[in-house]
Amino acid sequence: MSAPDDYLEKVYAGLLGKAIGIYLGHPFELWGYERIVSELGEINYYVNEHFNSPVVTTDDDLAGTLIFLRAIPDYGFSKDVTAEQIGKTWLNYLVEGKTVLWWGGRGMSTEHTAYLNLKAGIPAPASGSIETNGHLVAEQIGAQIFIDGWAMVAPGDPELAADLAHRAASVSHDGEAIYGAQIVAVMEAMAFIEPEINKCLDTALSFIPADSTIASVIRDVREWHAGEPDWHRCREWLNEYYGYDRFRGACHIVPNHGAIIMSLLYGEDNFQKSLMIAATSGLDTDCNAGNVGCFMGIKNGLAGIEADADWRGPMSDRIYLPSADCGRTITDAVIESYHIANMYRRMNGMEALRPKNGARFHFEMPGSVQGFRVEASDTPLILENVKGYSRQGQYALALHCSGLRANSFARAATPTFIPEEFLVVSQDTSDPLKAAPTIYPGQTVQAWVSAADDNRTPVICQLDVRIYGPDDKLVIIRGNSAVLQPGQAAEISWEVPDTGGHPIAEVGIGVSSRETTSASLYLDALTWAGEPRAT
Repeated sequence: MSAPDDYLEKVYAGLLGKAIGIYLGHPFELWGYERIVSELGEINYYVNEHFNSPVVTTDDDLAGTLIFLRAIPDYGFSKDVTAEQIGKTWLNYLVEGKTVLWWGGRGMSTEHTAYLNLKAGIPAPASGSIETNGHLVAEQIGAQIFIDGWAMVAPGDPELAADLAHRAASVSHDGEAIYGAQIVAVMEAMAFIEPEINKCLDTALSFIPADSTIASVIRDVREWHAGEPDWHRCREWLNEYYGYDRFRGACHIVPNHGAIIMSLLYGEDNFQKSLMIAATSGLDTDCNAGNVGCFMGIKNGLAGIEADADWRGPMSDRIYLPSADCGRTITDAVIESYHIANMYRRMNGMEALRPKNGARFHFEMPGSVQGFRVEASDTPLILENVKGYSRQGQYALALHCSGLRANSFARAATPTFIPEEFLVVSQDTSDPLKAAPTIYPGQTVQAWVSAADDNRTPVICQLDVRIYGPDDKLVIIRGNSAVLQPGQAAEISWEVPDTGGHPIAEVGIGVSSRETTSASLYLDALTWAGEPRAT
């Protein structure tokens, strides 16, 4: 089955929805409904400021979703990738006790238990089976939270989505946990082509046993929804009949799966309301909101995400994926969306997409900024993804500058190493971020830029990096520049100089003028290449 024409954009919207839901629910993960409502109220938007925490954080749910999917390229882009191969991918990318998983110990954390089994030579699917680990451990939530990527490489193909989900889930889980993962995966695969939530759900149910507990909780939530318009009352029934008192363990699949179905049915096909219900209901708030956000993102696209609130601005596409491949930790939703889409393409005999000749930052998704934010800017600056100003593709990043003056820069940058907010001791809801820089001295940065036609004066565009200097204070190293007349385009290249061993925290672009003025500059693409120079 071929993907819809808007497949790539739906992957991007799905991944954004997944990340937004996780960032929304992460600060109060595992809080109960009563505490959430009492201390935070209903969760209609990010509450990170309440916790003195950044919006964008490390989270096992997002990292596992994208890292375990690397089994596909690592094993030849085959649709027949096996559970054993996916299990080996766990061993290849996880750093024991430090990345991706909740390392809660054997018998407590299902994923840690499975990892220890894999490490001891027990291959998947035995590593996650009921026979190996028992019902209680095998039927916790983890399979469901990591499953979205497998759906996104099977757009409109429920059979493949269910099969891939079963294989991926069986590395660590079994029984009801696999059924829950298959429901989510099939619904998301169907969301690429089917606008009706209940039709997606009907298709998903055809892949699991009708007498399973997951099927039962879905039937009950649907019945409650048909007769009761208030989701709060449904939540009470869900807690009464499928609560943690009946389904025990660290975080059981059944109550949380019920919360996902409730959020989708009562969410009125609205991204914000669906996330609100998932996050406010308690239980595993980041996991459930992440699955809900991914489904809604795929189904309703970017327009659905943007309908009621600015979810995208605070996250700026940023994603962190700590693993043994630490050079890929600092990434963004555009980069990862293209990875997923290219997996699908290679699995189906198509060439990989390489927008703007493979530039790392190409901004070819509507509204994308690929981690760029206003950073260390001397003058006011607004960033905007714009269409029609790229000479290599469709989209560019516009830097709208005001108050430009001599010897001052309007500056934007994107992270290439651990961002400064992760060094702040007072923020306490993020796991430590393990990463290596993505750029090093000796490599050459290239940027393709153009000045707006209606600029009144020439502007100066300059590349730079910001490093962690002595005492981890950020210091800008300015690079090559170009003077651009109104309407002029240029390619700027700069070899990053020796930094004295200090890591490069971000790569940036600055705009200045010899006269006081306002102006716009378009960043078409930015990338770097070459061998690092070791000192």
